[in-house]
Amino acid sequence: MQQPDEAFRAGAWRKSSHSDNSEGGCVEVAEGAVPSAVPVRDSKAPQGPALVFPTAGWSAFVTAVKDTDFPAR
Repeated sequence: MQQPDEAFRAGAWRKSSHSDNSEGGCVEVAEGAVPSAVPVRDSKAPQGPALVFPTAGWSAFVTAVKDTDFPAR
C-alpha cells in the first residue's frame, strides 16, 4: 500500500481546462492517485498540503458546479 505522500507525488496533477491563470486562483486534482479519494491542492503552492475528498463527494461537487448550483460572486 502506498503512503499518501508517495501517492500524491505519483499522481498526475491537472488543472481545469477552464483555468486561464489570469487571477491565479486555480486548484489541481490528482484523480486516481489515491483509491476512493481525490486529492486537491492549490496550484500556486504545489508543495503545500492537499485536501483529500471521497470520490463520490468530489463528483457531486463538480456536478453541482457544472450545473451552476452555486451563485456567482
